[in-house]
Amino acid sequence: MNAMTYVESVLEKVKRMNPGEEEFQAAVTEVLHCLTPVLEKNPQYMTHNILERLVEPERQIIFSVPWMDDRGKVQVNRGYRIQFSNALGPYKGGLRFHPSVNLSIIKFLGFEQVFKNALTGRPIGGGKGGSDFDPKGKSDMEIMRFCQSFMNELSRHIGENVDVPAGDIGVGGREIGYLYGQYKKIKGASEPGVITGKGPIYGGSLGRPEATGYGLVYFVREILTHQGITLAGKRAVVSGSGNVALYAMEKLQALGVKVVACSDSHGYIYDEEGIDLEVVKTIKDVERQRISEYPLRANRGEYYPGFKKIWEVPCDLALPCSTQNEIDGKSAGKLVKNGVLLVGEGSNMSSTLEAQRIYKEQGILFAPAKAANAGGVAVSALEMTQNAMRTSWELEKVDSLLHKIMQNIFQDAMDAAAQYGHPEDLVLGANIAGFVKVADAMVAQGL
Repeated sequence: MNAMTYVESVLEKVKRMNPGEEEFQAAVTEVLHCLTPVLEKNPQYMTHNILERLVEPERQIIFSVPWMDDRGKVQVNRGYRIQFSNALGPYKGGLRFHPSVNLSIIKFLGFEQVFKNALTGRPIGGGKGGSDFDPKGKSDMEIMRFCQSFMNELSRHIGENVDVPAGDIGVGGREIGYLYGQYKKIKGASEPGVITGKGPIYGGSLGRPEATGYGLVYFVREILTHQGITLAGKRAVVSGSGNVALYAMEKLQALGVKVVACSDSHGYIYDEEGIDLEVVKTIKDVERQRISEYPLRANRGEYYPGFKKIWEVPCDLALPCSTQNEIDGKSAGKLVKNGVLLVGEGSNMSSTLEAQRIYKEQGILFAPAKAANAGGVAVSALEMTQNAMRTSWELEKVDSLLHKIMQNIFQDAMDAAAQYGHPEDLVLGANIAGFVKVADAMVAQGL
């Protein structure tokens, strides 16, 4: 069987075994289509059926999460933990609390996490979890009760040498604290390495909240530097207003970039003078309000309903940091028409396959998520190291290590792309570089 036939047979099986799971199927399709040249040069991967083994999660856990709201009424949500691959180390990946969460989304995220984690060079496998619970509009007590109920079941399946969850959309420092507190009560022991994203006062790493956003900007800078382009003086649009977006904007501004727009799930703000980041942080982080408050608080800028319209704002750099598939073909076309230079993914699979095709055809520089947003899990791995050593590192050390990791990811992806005949194709390069590390470990360890 040749490589292309093998890939298509695996994709056919994925579609048959996972009907209706569009996000998962799209993620698998994108990765596997990049791997044909690797399989042609390394037929042992086909002999060992590596692809068939990789696309099937090692464990899929689905459970109910009953919790009591402030009115005394019992609510029930669904929880997930997908343990995809531990070839390189314990399963590692975040928890997402959002109404859109379903099995397909968690599987797509877990599959992507396998390769992303491999790219960091840290000894961690890939997994993902979450729930269709929506923290928005809930009181702190409701969120605490939900997190405690969620951990009652999750605690059976995790451990610092087994599976180490972290935060994601809807799961920030508050939720991580409640989850870890309940884990300690259940286990009767302090095991800080079981979860990452913790507060620094109880085992978390300095620099973890900033890591994904900072790492994204470091990766974007590597691409531009390679092209002989300076980051300073550019004009950027950043979707989202969570941790990834906020810290991406912070680092961009520190490096001389003017950020003119950001968003939430209801709409976006545009400020020609440049976004006042402290105002946005107060609205979103402290008050947990909508971004529509910005013009009144900053006394400048404008708010527009409809978050997808943010991609109509002219910019040099477009950094989607909100959710999957937020840039479709239509939005990509508008970015190209308005002269975008680079698209850098802060959220997972931010761009649809059609959007990625447009970038490639139009010569737009593209930083794919599994490489560009790996900074968060990289620093999570550094947090695990600090926990194992019972120590804490200075922020400067963590940031320096993060910067070096992002440089290494860029170089590994570039080298892999060149080795397999597609110079500077970072999508193909990142997929191949991550895959080879996992595949070699699987071959070495046998069935």
